[in-house]
Amino acid sequence: MKRILIGLIVAVLLAAGGWFGFNLYATYRATAEVEAAFEQIRKQGGKASHGKVTFDTTSRTLTIEDVALAPGNEQQAQIKIAGIKAGGVRLIDDLRFSADSIDITGFEVALDQAGPAKLKVSYKVPQLTLRDYAGPIHAGNAPAGGSLIDMYRYVLDQYAGVTTSSLTAPALTMSFDSGSGAAGSGEITYSGLAIQNLKDGKIDAMKADRAVISIDVKQPGKPDKLTGELSNIIVNDFDASVIRAALDPQTTGDDSYRRVYRRVSTGPYVLKSAQGMRVDIDGFTIEDIAVQPSKFRLADMLAALPQENSAAPTPAQARELLEKLAGFYEGFRIGRAEIGKTSVGTPQGIARVNSVRYRDGEFAVEGVDTPAPQGQFKMERFALKSFSAANLMRWAASLSNPGRAPSPDQMLGLFRVLEGAEIKGVVSPFKNTRQLVTIDTISLNWSQLVGSIPSKANLVVKMVTPTDPANPAQRPLIMAGVDKLAIDLDLGAAWTESSGAFALAPATIDLGNLARAQARFALANVPRGLFTTDPVQAMGQAAQIETGAIELSLRDSGVVDLVVAQFSRMQNVSRDAARSAIVEMIRAQGEKLAASNVDARVAVDALAGFVETSGQTLTIKLTPRGKVPVLQLVDALNSEPIAALTQFRIEASTGL
Repeated sequence: MKRILIGLIVAVLLAAGGWFGFNLYATYRATAEVEAAFEQIRKQGGKASHGKVTFDTTSRTLTIEDVALAPGNEQQAQIKIAGIKAGGVRLIDDLRFSADSIDITGFEVALDQAGPAKLKVSYKVPQLTLRDYAGPIHAGNAPAGGSLIDMYRYVLDQYAGVTTSSLTAPALTMSFDSGSGAAGSGEITYSGLAIQNLKDGKIDAMKADRAVISIDVKQPGKPDKLTGELSNIIVNDFDASVIRAALDPQTTGDDSYRRVYRRVSTGPYVLKSAQGMRVDIDGFTIEDIAVQPSKFRLADMLAALPQENSAAPTPAQARELLEKLAGFYEGFRIGRAEIGKTSVGTPQGIARVNSVRYRDGEFAVEGVDTPAPQGQFKMERFALKSFSAANLMRWAASLSNPGRAPSPDQMLGLFRVLEGAEIKGVVSPFKNTRQLVTIDTISLNWSQLVGSIPSKANLVVKMVTPTDPANPAQRPLIMAGVDKLAIDLDLGAAWTESSGAFALAPATIDLGNLARAQARFALANVPRGLFTTDPVQAMGQAAQIETGAIELSLRDSGVVDLVVAQFSRMQNVSRDAARSAIVEMIRAQGEKLAASNVDARVAVDALAGFVETSGQTLTIKLTPRGKVPVLQLVDALNSEPIAALTQFRIEASTGL
């Protein structure tokens, strides 16, 4: 029995010794693998060190303490990690390993002279946890002395090889300092960070519960401090491979738009200034952010930007930069963006905006309610249609020629930037009075550009404005008791290239308390060459144009009584006598016209009847008797207007 007990004790001691020996060997192997990885960084010119390394075979847990890294590249970077603990570690193959979990404590990154602003930037993450991790055993070789773009590409390549079901961090603090630079200094602290399902460079979702902002702003004479808070930051469906493609010189032929983010959204956002300014935003949403790798060339864009201490760009260099920016923006597309209810504190009071939206090329601001020096300004909607940031930059580039005024063709280039604008529901103070200007709608649209000139356009205006005593032209209206003008304008014009026809229709203006006028005007044989900013060419092309039918109508809503009242005051007679005198003058003039054009009598009689009885509608239609070249008609109207009318058949009528 005694021998048996002694044998068992010896066996236990041998087993224990073997287990401890195996643990020591496993730790040795783990330390060797870690050291090999760190040596790889040193061979590339960087610095890398670590503290104690242990490996527990029972739980397959690898622990590394006191990691310090300084990669060997142009960016001065330092990485420190207090501890790494990876549980459930397994080799997948000779190049990759997996872990059930990885806990990283005391993670810090410091960057010096980062970006064009030459910032000092640091990131601090007290605790970082990864679950179901898989990745390479050794990182790939970093580009030796590579550019910033090369480093981005390298990081994205490593990122694409990592898989994890979740990554969480209770907090992350980013601090920056520009020294004496204009960017100032400050920090942003995120809390509740989480990433779900990272695989092949794609992420299902990222979120942060909260971001707290504190920034010291350096500005001449009056430094400021900005503080703020942003909550519920959510990013859905992020694809880093698209950014990697945009950084790859080999993808210059990829003209397809590839989505980077499906959706980015935030909750409430508050920003305060030490100077008293405050901004409150309910939140914002951006959807379907995509880039076109062939045009979204980050490397080309960074290379084109002015370098620090470089001389001011010449006009030619500025134009070239704007052209490159335009191409860059062409490679960037957003499906939809919206900023929720916003309020901004101003010296006059609080300005509010219900929403700012962008979708399918339309940029719109809705629900504006803001104080102005003369009173409160309100606007239901302002919109730009088919807006193009790329075309705006190209247009700005065409104007950047100091010392030389832009040509008409350059100015008309604005028509390529967008295709229309709209204002609705405006209520605004009228100068320094207590009266209001109200705008129901102002809408201007254009299309079918020939060169830089639209060949189709439409203008709609519906508004009410007070009459202005300071305007001499409006004094007769004020004397007649008209204190406001209701304007209803609808003007449309279109050219058809196949037929050469140009039509002005509808052309309507309704001064609600005075009159409503409507015109229809047609031209024939209008050549494409007429749409030019060259006056010589335009005059040469205009010789081909022929006049078509012209139709005019005027409905009296008070304008006749206004004219009669004004004539009555001027002649110091009664209104009835004034009306009779005006009618007699019209008929007397008509007798002279009828001597050379019998048809003119019809028009004169209709006009006299229109004045005799208020509230009527006068209609006059002119139909060419044959071909009437526009230029000849204009010359005839300037020299012999009565003779010019003989080229038309005149029809006229009045009616209630």
